[in-house]
Amino acid sequence: MLGPDPLTTGQLLERLPDIPPATMYRHVAVLANAGVLEVAEERRVRGSVERSYRVRQDRAVVDLAARQEMTLDDHRQAFTAFSATLMSDFDRYLGGDDADPADEGLLYRQGVVWLTGDEFAALVEEIEALVAARAGHTEGDGRARHVFSVVVMPDKPEPTPASTPASTAASTAEQTSDQTSGPASPSPRH
Repeated sequence: MLGPDPLTTGQLLERLPDIPPATMYRHVAVLANAGVLEVAEERRVRGSVERSYRVRQDRAVVDLAARQEMTLDDHRQAFTAFSATLMSDFDRYLGGDDADPADEGLLYRQGVVWLTGDEFAALVEEIEALVAARAGHTEGDGRARHVFSVVVMPDKPEPTPASTPASTAASTAEQTSDQTSGPASPSPRH
């Protein structure tokens, strides 16, 4: 939906074939009713009206209030749809005859930062401000269209089994053994 041209629901189904048509039509209707999608064009096709939609960038955000009301399954479904769309956009780009990732600035990166709640809020605000400041640019003057997709999630460690007297004793024995046997040799890399 972030492509240069508006899309019909049928075109969305072609790009996301794993989504059942009834589900796609329902989601498009929900997004249109919420103002996230706007009708860009209507035309008559075999006696019915076919609508082409485009994303309203100013409304294409799941705000804090909405995120707080979503269940874990709602988040899982939303992220799955986000990921599928991202993969479809990526595949469409690479499938173009003129795709040149190195020269066109294709970038994907994953990193970790340690932040307090306030630092995290400031980072999100800075990223949103940087993108918003440029979102109003239009074609021309040598500009090329780029899609920014951002995912930020907490990175929590795997849960560990609750400590029991037996596991605590075993852990203490291992630590004592490690301290008396000298430095461990490096493990081979696979």
